[in-house]
Amino acid sequence: MQILKSCLIVLVFSLHFPLFSEERSDFDHVRKAVVQIKVYSQAFSAFTPWATDGVRASSGTGFLIGNKRILTNAHVISNAKYVQVQRYNQTEWYRVKILHVAHDCDLAVLEAEDPEFYKDSTDLSLGEIPELNSSLIVVGYPIGGNKVSVTRGIVSRKEQSKYEHSSVDSHLVLQVDAAINPGNSGGPAIQNNKVVGVAFQVATKGENIGYLIPTKVIRHFLKDIEDGKYDGYVELGIGTFNSFNTSLRKAKGIPEGLEGVFVTRILPNGSADGYLKEGDYLTEIDGLTIGRNGTITLDKDARVDFTETVDDKYSGEPIRFKVFRNGKLIDVEFKAKRMPDFDFMRNRYDNPFDYSMIGGLLFQEMTRDLLGAWSRSGSTSGGSQFLYRYDYFIEDGIGRTKKADVVLYRKLAHPVNSSSDYFLNLVLESVNGEPINSLADLKRIISESKSKFLKLKFLNIDLPLILDREETQKADSQIRSTYGLE
Repeated sequence: MQILKSCLIVLVFSLHFPLFSEERSDFDHVRKAVVQIKVYSQAFSAFTPWATDGVRASSGTGFLIGNKRILTNAHVISNAKYVQVQRYNQTEWYRVKILHVAHDCDLAVLEAEDPEFYKDSTDLSLGEIPELNSSLIVVGYPIGGNKVSVTRGIVSRKEQSKYEHSSVDSHLVLQVDAAINPGNSGGPAIQNNKVVGVAFQVATKGENIGYLIPTKVIRHFLKDIEDGKYDGYVELGIGTFNSFNTSLRKAKGIPEGLEGVFVTRILPNGSADGYLKEGDYLTEIDGLTIGRNGTITLDKDARVDFTETVDDKYSGEPIRFKVFRNGKLIDVEFKAKRMPDFDFMRNRYDNPFDYSMIGGLLFQEMTRDLLGAWSRSGSTSGGSQFLYRYDYFIEDGIGRTKKADVVLYRKLAHPVNSSSDYFLNLVLESVNGEPINSLADLKRIISESKSKFLKLKFLNIDLPLILDREETQKADSQIRSTYGLE
């Protein structure tokens, strides 16, 4: 599997190629729009939620897109405490405010607080998706430098790929062969004097494989924030299987020559829930033929997964399928909608992790960040339930009745919890008979309880963990002092 990572792009000026076929003034226009970004950030710790990591200094690139807006990557300014910007030939750094952040597509919009920053600036306009084998330049700032630098590359592929910033979401990307190294994320890719992409990640295997966020994704983000807030992408919420197997097609009665894919699962609360069915054969989406490998024609250069059509939509817009079901072709239409159930599976930024402690036992709602921190801790014994519930919380429909799974993921050793190891890495089902459907439920029950004992029942475990309520309260005060909890 090819591993991707968000990147800071080092851009080296090439003496062998002209920047543009037009006048040198064209590049002067671009240079006045490109912005160097300096960030001081502090990440929150999922495994130790009362603490934060040290302050980290980093840099990135952005560019002006009109109305005093600076476009950059979300990962450039994530967990930021202080952000400054500077343009070509400026000597002063200007503070900015973060207007909008889209972690699911790795884009953000900033605005400088001082109007002086925009003096003698220019704005860049968005172009269309470039053709394969066409050349472009990527503009930005190398680490530690204050000079605009440029590199030239060729568009080598168009495809859907995972955006590493969230580690879940997949959108359209452009693959280029420009040399990409740690340096400047957020730099614009320019073709015919227009922005055709934003540099954002590289492949760790292979040489000179870099990726751009295309203008199709940028425009979707910018339209989403027109009402002053970012809503996020909608989700179709299905699983599919290709139809290459001729015997399978015959067994399902699929007419010869009818292209399409089989629906293998319907995720609860997704857009398709209640409209599509397992076993459906999807042949068209919004009038576009779905191939046997699940792709549609993007343009003359590329085929992409048919869900790319859904990516273009906003909540409430129609999704139209032509479906072969029960021996007949039928039309199925439903509205696109967001799927908040997916949120816990995305990497989290900018906010601390909430937790609850009972007698030194630490509980959190299950998230991707907690799973990653837990796996790195080395204390994963008995964690198969943890892993299963993370993978199947949505698919099994658990989210219909529960906001989140609450996990006992760690303990701070104290005599009051000496016999609790057996229950580590399990999902908490109830306390004193009351179901736990979120961390808020657990906090409320503990704070309101007058019982002598706390009976903690864990999923699929008959024997509960019994704690003396008053002893745990006394122990928590000692534990907070001993372990330096704030």
